[in-house]
Amino acid sequence: MKTISLLVYEDAILSAISGPLDILFGTNHFLKETGRPAAFRVELVSEKLKNIQLRLPAQFICHKTLDEVTNTDLIIAPAFNGDPDVILNKNSALVEWIKDMRQKGSEAASLCYGSYFLGEAGLLAGKNCTSHWMTVGNMQKRYPEANVLPDVVITDEDGVYTSGGAFSSLNLILYLVEKFCGREVGIQVSKMYSIDMDRVSQAHFSVFMGQHRHDDEDVLKAQTYIEENYQKPMSVEEVAEQANMSKRNFIRRFKKATQNTPLEYIQRVKIEAAKKSLEKGTQNISSLIYDVGYNDAKSFRNVFKRFTGLTPQNYRNKYSRGQFTS
Repeated sequence: MKTISLLVYEDAILSAISGPLDILFGTNHFLKETGRPAAFRVELVSEKLKNIQLRLPAQFICHKTLDEVTNTDLIIAPAFNGDPDVILNKNSALVEWIKDMRQKGSEAASLCYGSYFLGEAGLLAGKNCTSHWMTVGNMQKRYPEANVLPDVVITDEDGVYTSGGAFSSLNLILYLVEKFCGREVGIQVSKMYSIDMDRVSQAHFSVFMGQHRHDDEDVLKAQTYIEENYQKPMSVEEVAEQANMSKRNFIRRFKKATQNTPLEYIQRVKIEAAKKSLEKGTQNISSLIYDVGYNDAKSFRNVFKRFTGLTPQNYRNKYSRGQFTS
């Protein structure tokens, strides 16, 4: 039986605690119903107080405090709501405890924003990891030794597990059920909770908003030019001229300021505009391609799928209420 320590703190998101509890206890129930022993012993663990009031109207009565847990098989750090700097400073004891338990051989998992706890504990250095797509830029800056993969839903490397954003993090819990209990149990639990198995991408959830929090006025000017003129074909050379820079210097400064190359930024702005149009569902895809500045339909479709994980038609089918053909 695996002992799982699920961390509870007042800034944690309710579903990031209740969701794993439902799935793990549901798995135990299924196993018992089929004549097999329970697979998980789940303990709610807090820093000091055993009765934790979340910021939402919900309370959890924890089994143990940090100093009462001497060993555990798996730590789960749930997502939080708030500024990472504030939350991590407020819960620094949790970070130190995760680090200590990892040194003692415990595995560790994060759900969505919970990846910050693993990053602060040094568990992500040299490893692939993921988180909510909104955290990617900050995670890459904060933990440069980690390989942050914005589009994937689950990572599993050397006993360290991370998951994508919000409810997609439940796919990690399902993955752990399958890993520890076998494929057949994983399939049954996925059916019980109506969670798609083997989901690998969260790219289509991402909303590109650009990185404007920097002090390079020339790059900001270039970003504004791209965002206001995405409807037409555009080259990196053209945008560099708008910023009064050589192409080489422009690419270097743009990447430093925005974490994207100019070409990636141009493509992402165009694809974001295309996504919004597809969500409305009122435009023929062939004409939409030209309206976002592409002359080559094949090139557009390739770029669209690279950034979203879906074809334009599949994206519209998923997010538009209307029924239209390309």
